[in-house]
This record gives sequence, C-alpha cells and structure tokens, in this order.
Amino acid sequence: MTSQRRSAFRPCIDLHSGKVKQIVGGSLNDKDESQLKTNFVSSQPPSYYAELYRGHNLTGAHVIKLGPGNDEAALECLQAWPNGLQLGGGITLENAQSWIDAGAAQVIVTSYLFPGAKFELERLQKLSAAIGKDRLVVDVSCKKVGSEWIVAMDKWQTLTDMKVNKESLDMLAEYCSEFLVHAADVEGLCKGIDKELVIALGEWVTIPTTYAGGANAFTDLALVNSLSNGKVDLTYGSALDIFGGKLVSFDECAAWNKESL
Repeated sequence: MTSQRRSAFRPCIDLHSGKVKQIVGGSLNDKDESQLKTNFVSSQPPSYYAELYRGHNLTGAHVIKLGPGNDEAALECLQAWPNGLQLGGGITLENAQSWIDAGAAQVIVTSYLFPGAKFELERLQKLSAAIGKDRLVVDVSCKKVGSEWIVAMDKWQTLTDMKVNKESLDMLAEYCSEFLVHAADVEGLCKGIDKELVIALGEWVTIPTTYAGGANAFTDLALVNSLSNGKVDLTYGSALDIFGGKLVSFDECAAWNKESL
C-alpha cells in the first residue's frame, strides 16, 4: 500500500531591481512606484538563497523576476543551482528556451498567455511544444471576485478573462507539468492563507501545484496538507526568518520536507 503524498514546503526568491525582496502583492504598480510596499530587502546576494535551497535539496523553488533589471540576478541564482530552480517573470516563446539553456529547471509563464488580458490557447500550445510540457509551469495567480477566483497578470495588476476552476485547470494541465498559484489578495500580508482557495485547488488539480500567499505559521504546512489532501504545496514569504520574518523558521520547514520523504 502506497502512503499518501504530503504537502511540501516550496521556497521562493523574489527579485526586484536586482535584489531579493518580499513585497506586498497588490502594491506592485508599473505606473506608480510610490505605491510599492516592501516588507524586506535582503543584504545577501541572490545566489545566497539558491545555495541555501540547494544545500537542503529543496527542489521546485521558484525565482520570480518582478519587473526589469533582474536578469543578472536571475542568472546568478541559476548558476548557483543549475537545473534546480524554476524561473518566472517576462517569460515568452522567444526567451523560454534561453532561460532553460541558462540553467532553469522549468520556466513559469502567465502574462504571455493573456495578450490584452484575454487567454490565447495557441500561445500556450506553441510554448509547450517548443520547450516540452515537463519544462513548463503555468502561473494561475488570482484575485477573488465575488465567489470566484480570476487569473491576474502584470504583477497581479490586471484581471484576465479566465476563471480558476476545474475546467480551466484541466485544460491548462494538458500543456504544462505544474501550477503556481499566488493568492494576490493575501500575498505579503502574513494574515493567513486563503483556505477556500486551497480546498478548491485540492479538489481540482491533477498535477503538482504550489500555493503562495498569507502563510504566517509553521502549522500552515500541516493545514494546507489537510485542506488539500496533500495535493498542494506551500510557499512562505514575508513570515520566514530568512526574509526578515519572525513567525516561521526556515530550518523547521526544511525539516518538514525531509520527514515527508
């Protein structure tokens, strides 16, 4: 009898202006930088985090380029752990393969799939065919509108025409190997996860899925495991001690993954 999968800790490296930062999700705005709310700016180089995750064998970590000026920092991460990290931010059909060649295990795509905020299946099909679905992660980060979740793009500033539901996730899963889901409404606030979204993802997803947004206690790993029946992994951000937080210990999270092996 096989034991049931357990939710895992998935770390992140968020890059903004070439530095590792933790940012309140809804405050990223290309048009008005003054709205940016930053929880943490690291004094460590980006490679420090890549090496830390590599040392603990924390596979599936995602590096996200939040805006321009992050290519050099992203390359530094990929060189520190070749084929160990996922990379997202500005990924297109034109540059996806070059990032894989540079050492990304997988690339993460959102905005490219939604020209004019409207989903274009042909773009997803072409990207998946070009690099292989095993190399592609689709970011279905979303905001809640009424009782539904809507995919948000452009650093979560723009709502698209796609709802996050069983139908849309099944369609996307034909062309990618993982989902990344930021709950943009609670991202960076450390006020708790979106439990309803985690439950829904646990019911809907058929491929590996990572949830990020609002986690503020080590016990959230067990909570997500329970709510999703072990089908959804969890990313911590601002609450984590390695990002200046005082609520969650990185070492405890890394130990959780070792226990679940």
